[in-house]
Amino acid sequence: MLLFFIGLYLLSNVAVGAWAARRVTTSQDFVLAGRRLPLFLAASVTFATWFGSETIMGAPAMFVEGGFLAVIEEPFGSALCLFLVGAFFARPLYRLNITTFSDYFRIRFGRSAELLSALMVIPSYFSWIAAQLVAIGIVLSVVTEVPREYCIIASAAVVMIYTLLGGMWSISVTDFFHNLIIILALAVLGVLLWNDVGGWEVIEKRTPAGFFRFVPQSTAKDWLAYVAAWITIGLGSIPQQDVFQRVMAARTEDTSVRASYLASGMYLTIAMLPLFIALSAKILHPDLPKDNQLIIPNMVMRHGSLPLQVLFFGAVTSAILSVSSGAILAPSTVFGENVVKFFRPDISDQDLLKTIRWTVVIITIICVLMSTTRDTNIFDLVGESSAFSLVSLFVPLAAGIYWKRATLTGCLYSMVTGFCVWLLCLWQETTYSPMLWGLLASTLGMVGGSLLSKSATVTSPAASDDN
Repeated sequence: MLLFFIGLYLLSNVAVGAWAARRVTTSQDFVLAGRRLPLFLAASVTFATWFGSETIMGAPAMFVEGGFLAVIEEPFGSALCLFLVGAFFARPLYRLNITTFSDYFRIRFGRSAELLSALMVIPSYFSWIAAQLVAIGIVLSVVTEVPREYCIIASAAVVMIYTLLGGMWSISVTDFFHNLIIILALAVLGVLLWNDVGGWEVIEKRTPAGFFRFVPQSTAKDWLAYVAAWITIGLGSIPQQDVFQRVMAARTEDTSVRASYLASGMYLTIAMLPLFIALSAKILHPDLPKDNQLIIPNMVMRHGSLPLQVLFFGAVTSAILSVSSGAILAPSTVFGENVVKFFRPDISDQDLLKTIRWTVVIITIICVLMSTTRDTNIFDLVGESSAFSLVSLFVPLAAGIYWKRATLTGCLYSMVTGFCVWLLCLWQETTYSPMLWGLLASTLGMVGGSLLSKSATVTSPAASDDN
């Protein structure tokens, strides 16, 4: 019975995609929902950027092992990212009326920066999408007892279909309803477990000393790791195309800013529920499977009635699929807008739309292969994706907006040196976070390249075409 209702829930996503397809006539409709989302939909779709595998399964698994210090990256880093987007990036980017982050690099720095940024953006999503598919495979395998790999393939087919049909319109409408249902299911389960556990005093007694500590010990190594955790998603996901698309789909500039702030606040509150549920599960059921990523699905199966199970698994399944859809759409859009159009500037809008849709298919297949053959730790896969964009794209984006002396040469040096130093440190397994070394190298590349460059200083987006 549970499987039947989940199946209906998934089919409803396809139905929404078919409905949304009627509103898609241009590539702008497909990618940004025509920039027509009101505040409640814009905030919902922005909040849902990461409210999927890492929040509901990855972070709780880390939390029960290491407390708050183990989950600074997610959900706290995610909340920081959305706040910073609203405070510093939404307005200047919205005013440019662009479709992708790489469009900004073309306007601000030049065509070569556009192409290089696109080539950096696209592969950064593969680990992210794979994490979502791993999560959906875990959820469905718990419910159906079907091998995880088959569940991944089936769910990937569903998400690919409704992404192909409706694009951002599908994502925004489904996200709104998923969020309502999953918040209700988590709240009900949280209340049930609070009563079963016996309140805060019991929880505090049953957890190790320092479990709820929010700042690290005083050693330099601990503090550097702490800073790295904050900025992995906190800064690294700011130049991510899926965040950009969701924020830029708002109907006005003010709406995009308010949606970012609301989504950040929702992360600081609602995302605490999965952490509490996982901790309660460990206290009540120390015999749960060793794979902590399965904690919350198992708790729902043990404590939830059939209606609650239907609500939870249906909403979680659909929410993760929706996150996956946005993550697949993002690199597909960048490939069409900034790689294909780079070499074929005269391509028609309809041909561009077809190209983006075909890219959706190809990227889905690549990520299915990754999710069925690589390490299945959701939290690590997400962190890997954000680190990729942090070391190569964050500094050029921020410098381009807020430093008038940033030049094309500085932008290219920043992307290349940051990425190469990060890879080198990963290979050498350096003591301190490779991401911090990559970020430092990216910053030095931007400053040094810009100051030493003989090209003219770009002082405004309009002047950048000279580069």
